[in-house]
Amino acid sequence: MRVMVLVKASAESEAGVMPDTELLNEMGRFNEELVKAGVLLAGEGLHPSKKAVRIDFSGEERMVVDGPFAETKELVAGFWILQVKSMQDAIEWLKRSPFRDGQVEIRPIFELEDFGEAATAEVREREQHLRERIEGRN
Repeated sequence: MRVMVLVKASAESEAGVMPDTELLNEMGRFNEELVKAGVLLAGEGLHPSKKAVRIDFSGEERMVVDGPFAETKELVAGFWILQVKSMQDAIEWLKRSPFRDGQVEIRPIFELEDFGEAATAEVREREQHLRERIEGRN
């Protein structure tokens, strides 16, 4: 199963405070463990919301809203995408992360089979073709 780990923003991350060398080294070691275990698919930190925009959709209308955004507790400062055996496996990995404060949220990523009959053979074929292109096979 794939999961997305959302690293919640803090007042410090929203202020653009960068982690110190010690934390960067600890995160590097943790990410190395994830890579060696074949678990890490992607992972990045995100700039503060003052550099972000949101797009609100209402019918055919699109409204762009510039950051920063007020509710820090609802913002994401970074993410990992992990390939794990189970939600419990993801939890065990994240318990080993070097975080001392803050919060992460672990959410399963939809797989094509989760869509049941709506994922027709045509839909599955198109999805497979797109994944191959993304992965650089074609």
